[in-house]
Amino acid sequence: MPIDTCLGCEIVSGTRVPPAGVLLREGGFALHALADPSPLRGWLVLTSERHARAWYDLPAAEAAALGPLAGRVMAAQRAALGAEHVYAFAIGDVLHHFHLHLVPRFADTPERLRGRRCFDGGPADALREEEIARAARAVADALLR
Repeated sequence: MPIDTCLGCEIVSGTRVPPAGVLLREGGFALHALADPSPLRGWLVLTSERHARAWYDLPAAEAAALGPLAGRVMAAQRAALGAEHVYAFAIGDVLHHFHLHLVPRFADTPERLRGRRCFDGGPADALREEEIARAARAVADALLR
């Protein structure tokens, strides 16, 4: 990707469409599946609709909306997918556009993909895009209930 492009801006503007597209827009954030190959079904991302470098750059109203929204999404991931737990990561070392990863952990998630190690999944771990999209839509449906 050229240096002047921003994946976060591309996703929120619709010029790049992750599996199942943008599932929800609320409180200044767009909810979508991970745009890269994913080793875990239901891995979702809340991306700021404005280009903000990190959590500390979000306007107060958006920062205040983030916690309750993330909590609702995590509850939907657990209800719709049977996740035992959901991790939340805001790292920002690679993509300098605020985004919060919401990564479900299942009973059968291999130890090597638990916690921060979920980012270490390789090509052999990648799920089919259809499976990623199906899980994302299931979570979106649960959010609407």
